Amino acid sequence: MSTLEVSPAEPLSGQSSHSVINDFSIQVATVNGSGSQTANSVLMRSIFQMGIPVSGKNMFPSNIAGLPTWFTIRASKHGYIGRRKEIDFLVAMNPETAREDVMKLDSGAAVVYDEPLKLSELRSDLHFYPVPFDKLVAPVCPDAKLRKLVRNMIYDGIVAWVLSIEMDEIHTALVKQFGKRKAKAADLNWGAAKAGFEYAAKTFTKTDPFRVERMNETAGKIIIDGNSACALGAMFAGVTVVTWYPITPSSSLVESLIGYMKRFRHDPETGKATYAIVQAEDELASIGMALGAGWAGARAMTSTAGPGISLMSEFIGLGYYAEIPTVVFDVERVGPSTGLPTRTAQSDILFAAFLSHGDTKHPLFFPCSPEECFSISIEAFEFAEKFQTPVFVMTDLDLGMNNWMADPFEYPEKPIHRGKVLNAEDLEKLGGFARYKDIDGDGVGYRTLPGTNHPSASYFTRGSGHNDKAQYTEREDDYINNMDRLAHKFEVMRQHVPAPVVRIADNAKIGFVAVGTSDYAVRESCDQLKNEYDIDASYLRLKAYPFTEQLTDFIRSHDRVYVVDQNRDGQLLGLMRLEYDPELIAKLRSVRYYGGLPLDARTITDEIIRQEGK
Repeated sequence: MSTLEVSPAEPLSGQSSHSVINDFSIQVATVNGSGSQTANSVLMRSIFQMGIPVSGKNMFPSNIAGLPTWFTIRASKHGYIGRRKEIDFLVAMNPETAREDVMKLDSGAAVVYDEPLKLSELRSDLHFYPVPFDKLVAPVCPDAKLRKLVRNMIYDGIVAWVLSIEMDEIHTALVKQFGKRKAKAADLNWGAAKAGFEYAAKTFTKTDPFRVERMNETAGKIIIDGNSACALGAMFAGVTVVTWYPITPSSSLVESLIGYMKRFRHDPETGKATYAIVQAEDELASIGMALGAGWAGARAMTSTAGPGISLMSEFIGLGYYAEIPTVVFDVERVGPSTGLPTRTAQSDILFAAFLSHGDTKHPLFFPCSPEECFSISIEAFEFAEKFQTPVFVMTDLDLGMNNWMADPFEYPEKPIHRGKVLNAEDLEKLGGFARYKDIDGDGVGYRTLPGTNHPSASYFTRGSGHNDKAQYTEREDDYINNMDRLAHKFEVMRQHVPAPVVRIADNAKIGFVAVGTSDYAVRESCDQLKNEYDIDASYLRLKAYPFTEQLTDFIRSHDRVYVVDQNRDGQLLGLMRLEYDPELIAKLRSVRYYGGLPLDARTITDEIIRQEGK
């Protein structure tokens, strides 16, 4: 246990003179493996059901049970759902971290804690609510083995009373969490929640200012994690072959997809599956299978994280050079090596853009929300076949594994387009084809699929030197022509990748550029800069690489452009520096965070103020 120095503080007296309504963050500090996830999910969903915008972030250890884990819930009447750096309400259940967690709080925060920890002795400037959890759980749960799990629901009841969360919503969330098949478990946990609520009502006098009130800002919205949204997008995109090797934080993407495919993708007459999902022996095998399936005409994908991307390097080079469509979902985490497997980052950007040896460039798609995880996943499969190339969908642990409030997904209306695929009838009209010849000026050749019944359909797919007829060659001009065509194809992609989202502020001299989940912190930081410092800031959120002309115009129209990176080396900034001339590069500035937690607005705002000299 840490040794802490307690700073003197002014004691709190009586009840708070003002209320903080629907605008605070809760942190629940527990132990990994204690079953707290259910209680945390129920607590977050209960606030959501009361119409209040909310988000949940789970920070858990990557190794064994018994280590500290923290779950943060942010309620924001303003609709901010990024992580908030400050913690206003702490539920301290872990003896190993309780003292340190309390000492990090700002004055005026509230603390619900396990009574034997005696945390109220540490500080006099916080609102403390001690709870005898073991005494309360014993009569509710006769089975001693289950008490460790059920006792967590007691703090849901305590917090419900303190924050004025309606118990009917706790019950509704509980039933949804357990489902109809686990009614007994739901009843047991409901008893624990009621015990907590009743104890708090009889024992405590509320002194802290935090509470919730009903709003109507979540009507029609859903709660979903990004991995599930990507899985749904892949299914709606028509994926038929899925290959994978389990790795945090991407495993739940394919696990969710398995459930969806079992439910929706069977032949109505025979009942047989119309798809194949294969757990390979490693990531190298999984990308090899996916590329083989893409070559054979299937819509194919794999899902992994940074270490898996490392292993896939050589096969990705084959996909680029032989021009085979496939989609790779990279749910980024902290590296290098094993790094911090259960922490979030955007640290594979440069690596994925140029993956493999030799000269390669790969398109990257950057969803920032569950809605975009769904829609961009569909776009990625279309793009892969349109340009006959591997496409990376770059999410991160924060987006992939955490729960997000989202609008219902829009049903895709556009028909699936397979790109430049020639059938037997086409070949009969043409009299043949050259696989790698640029007929249309877009760098993309025509292809046939195995089994096409025509003598001109076959060609040899090779990862070695080839000419436009797919014949082996080591001629200098053939190699240069092929590589120049691939480079031209990449340039053409700029006109077809998802366009960035641009918000221009009047009179703004500075602007932000960011990708993915950095969006939530950047948008909130723009508001902080305006409200607190009267600084206007424009914002461009990239949805894809290669970059479009809109990014160039954005940089030109501002004096300074701050590029936000969730990695140490400023990888997004580095990718931009490779694209632009010195005049535009001179305008670029770096804002970086790489501590593994979801990026928060205050970190950005403080750094901007420092660099702007305010």
